[in-house]
Amino acid sequence: MNTTRSFSGLPESEFTPAQDSTAVIGSGNPSEPRLRRPDRAQVLLEPVCLEERLAADHPARGVWAVVERLDLAKFYDTIEARGEAPGRAATDPKLLVALWLLATIESIGSARRLEQLCQEHDAYRWLCGGIGVNHHTLSDFRVAHEQALDDLFTQVIAALVERGVVKGERLSQDSLRTRAAAGTNSYRREQSLRRLLAQTRAQVEAVKKQADEAPAESARRAAARQRAARERLERIEAALAVLPELQAIKEHRTGKPSKQREARVSTTDPEARRMKLSHGAVAPAYNVQFGVDTGSRAIVGVEVINTGNDQSQSEPMRHQVEQRTGRRVKEHLFDGGFVKKESIHRAEASGVAIYAPLPIGRNGQPCTHSRGDAPGVTAWRQRMTTPAGQEIYKQRAATVETVNAETKTYRGLNRFVVRGLKKVRCVTLWSALAYNLVHFASILTT
Repeated sequence: MNTTRSFSGLPESEFTPAQDSTAVIGSGNPSEPRLRRPDRAQVLLEPVCLEERLAADHPARGVWAVVERLDLAKFYDTIEARGEAPGRAATDPKLLVALWLLATIESIGSARRLEQLCQEHDAYRWLCGGIGVNHHTLSDFRVAHEQALDDLFTQVIAALVERGVVKGERLSQDSLRTRAAAGTNSYRREQSLRRLLAQTRAQVEAVKKQADEAPAESARRAAARQRAARERLERIEAALAVLPELQAIKEHRTGKPSKQREARVSTTDPEARRMKLSHGAVAPAYNVQFGVDTGSRAIVGVEVINTGNDQSQSEPMRHQVEQRTGRRVKEHLFDGGFVKKESIHRAEASGVAIYAPLPIGRNGQPCTHSRGDAPGVTAWRQRMTTPAGQEIYKQRAATVETVNAETKTYRGLNRFVVRGLKKVRCVTLWSALAYNLVHFASILTT
């Protein structure tokens, strides 16, 4: 709550402390009550030890203990401050990793809010250990190390495999369509995009000219204005660049190339796509894919795509999980949205048993056979008609769907506040890391 804004209309005298706060206490009138009144003008000298202020069992200590055991070499490789060369020393990536992990665990996705906590909250102050961090550093770090984050995620999975927690043999997969940082009214057709492009280019030139003609303006403010105009121009150019591809996809899908069916792209986030969300609304979103080990409920696979079609996602997820765990997936569970006969046949032919619901036939019953089925598809249909197959399939809802619910409710995936596939994937990796850390911190620190 912003108290400064809420009470900004009060008279100045409301905030000034009483000058004679002990007048009533020292009164000789026996009928007057004796009161202790606050004196906010006094100076307090308080010795503070961050180590003693933080409880021994606080999650921040567990986060730091895990981070200290991880190999962060890829984060350090990008640091330019080396040896005795001029320049300010860089903030230790170990600290920034720990801060974002704790923030994600506590469902904090704002860099400005995290900066505030680093100044006010004992847990974050303990992690910082006297090091000051600003929201620019925090925000940039969160989305600037996709490959390093991916490697960190693999390290955690490898540690769980080594300790026997993750078996990797039975995989459960589901998708989570998460709202993008783009408005539904930000989508434009080609003609509107070209008009906006011309207007934005003129705006960029106007901002540059204004900065040259008004040198008294704050350099930081002028740079921020120019950066905002330049980034808007880049987003519109990116939207125009992707438009032909989307138009080709749309015409192939509908078979009706016409002006009324022109593709549209968001000027806010050109990589976001309109998808049907869980509550039925259609809005700009990204499709988050999670692969979960059914035995431990650990997240072992993460992917983000900008299409709402899941049919081609089962094979890539299975291969990703096998690479991360070093184990071969033997059973793969997913819902009807992932069902594709060709993929199922290839999986069955390679020795992977598929557990997925059978399509419903015209008679309203599950289709247990179909003319021309490949052997792998026939084996899948037969398996899903058995009580044992249906019992195993129940584990999908009991595992990956609970992971989706937790990451959406508590780990920051209810709505993205960053734009672009690369940044969205970074945020998703932070969420997956935080989830695994919450559930397996005691194992990872032993």
